[in-house]
Amino acid sequence: MLFPTDLASFLDLIRQHGDAAYSFMFAYATSHSLLFALFAGYAAHSGALKLGTLIAVCWFGSFAGDAIRFWIGRRFGTSWLKRFPRLHRTVQTAARLADRHYVWMILFHRYPHGIRGVAGFAYGMSRLPWSTFLALNFVAAGLWSCSVVGAGYAFGQVSEKLMSDASSGIGLVMLVGFLGLSWILSRKLERIVERS
Repeated sequence: MLFPTDLASFLDLIRQHGDAAYSFMFAYATSHSLLFALFAGYAAHSGALKLGTLIAVCWFGSFAGDAIRFWIGRRFGTSWLKRFPRLHRTVQTAARLADRHYVWMILFHRYPHGIRGVAGFAYGMSRLPWSTFLALNFVAAGLWSCSVVGAGYAFGQVSEKLMSDASSGIGLVMLVGFLGLSWILSRKLERIVERS
C-alpha cells in the first residue's frame, strides 16, 4: 500500500519508517511544525514513535531553526528584506519588540502561527547578545517541544479512553478536529500578538 487510507495504516507506516519520521520531524521543527508535532505526540502514544526521542528531536530541531534564523538576522540585517516590504516592516517591528520584551517573546513566539518564521530574524537584528539568545532559545525550545508533543500524547490517551470500542474513522475525525482547533487557537494568538 503506497498511501495509507486509515489512521491505523498510517501509524503502521510511521512505525515501519521511524528513522525517516524522526528526520522529518527534525526538519519541520526547524521551521515550525505545531500541527506535525501534535500529531507526532499522538503517534508516540500509539507506539509508532518513542516519546522521549520525539521530544528530543523536536527540541533540538526547534532550537537549531531559531539559531540559524538568528544568525541570518545578525549577519545580513535588514538589507536582504528590502525586496519584501511587508516582511521587512514585520521583522523590524518584531526586532523593536525584541529589544524591550525579548524574554517573553523568545518563550512564546513558537506558539502563534506565522510569528516564528520572522521572530528568529528579528532577534538577530535586535541588540540581544548571542549568549542570552542561545540560553533562552534552548529553554523555550524545550518547553515548546514538551508542551506540544505532550499535548498530542495526552490527546491520544483521552481519545483512546473515549472511544475504546469506536472505529478508526471516528479517531481520525477526532484527530483532525483536534489539529484544526489547535490551528485556530494559534491563529487567534497570532492576531492578539499583532495587535500588541
